[in-house]
Amino acid sequence: MALIGQPAGESGPPAPTPGWAGVGTVTLRELAARQNLAAARRSDNHVLVLVTVGHGQHEVDFRPYPCRPGTLIWVRPGQVIRFGGNAGLDAIVVCWEPAAVAEVADDPVLLDGGLGPACWQLAGEDEDAVINEVSQLVVDCQRQRSGTLAAGLLRHQLAVLLLRIALLPGRAPAERNDAYVRFRLEVEKDFTRTRRVEEYAERMGYSVRTITRACLAATGRSAKQVIDDRVTLEAMRLLAVTDDPIADIGRRLGFPEPTNFGRFFHREAGTSPGAFRAAQKAGPRLPNQRRPGVTDPHGRPAPRVGGEA
Repeated sequence: MALIGQPAGESGPPAPTPGWAGVGTVTLRELAARQNLAAARRSDNHVLVLVTVGHGQHEVDFRPYPCRPGTLIWVRPGQVIRFGGNAGLDAIVVCWEPAAVAEVADDPVLLDGGLGPACWQLAGEDEDAVINEVSQLVVDCQRQRSGTLAAGLLRHQLAVLLLRIALLPGRAPAERNDAYVRFRLEVEKDFTRTRRVEEYAERMGYSVRTITRACLAATGRSAKQVIDDRVTLEAMRLLAVTDDPIADIGRRLGFPEPTNFGRFFHREAGTSPGAFRAAQKAGPRLPNQRRPGVTDPHGRPAPRVGGEA
């Protein structure tokens, strides 16, 4: 299982993998020596990036995050990452397979459902604590290379690190809006099959009005918009990291007719699927392109690219 998947059309050796215990560490410079990190690629694992040197920018699911020493970014499986090609920027990268600490990493209450990128700018005692945990994990990944006890040590160290991150100041507890979190998790399971709020409401035992209120309170978006945002985000991911025909991508997302998929994508993303793909392959994003399904740390939808709100 690769740390970060190959971008569309790229061949060659796979990216580094997590260690035998399902946990691994590497530096960003070491990764950059093996592959072109400026290309968009979809993560197969959890990836935690702790910037140690320099300034620059990394992008997760088409949203840029300014980076400097102490910046911490968590990329979850399935998300698309593009590392900035910034001279002098380095980071410690911790990766782990989803099963390594699933009871922590996939707890929807503890970690806001795991439904979006997370970024923090660490400072003070919080920065010291996270750096200490990451540094010890790096050392032990190098020293502890076999055995049941060593595997348990690495996984428990990782769990402690994730719990420290979950307790960072400014983390809004997901339990404040349980209906929204449950709805997002249900959408995550089934968004390629249905975009009808009524089906999700019936499955959850809630009214459509309750779910819509919960979504508006958490994101400022209606329940239907939350579903459409998730479908559009998946379309963007597939367009950016695969060479699959656009019509095939549309069918995978529940659009039997390519014209319907094209209209939907243009309405939600502000550009055609083909133009979006071409812009991603070229590198820079299109002006006024939305970032569907991505929220800031307070749950508000991210603004359009090209004009920060």
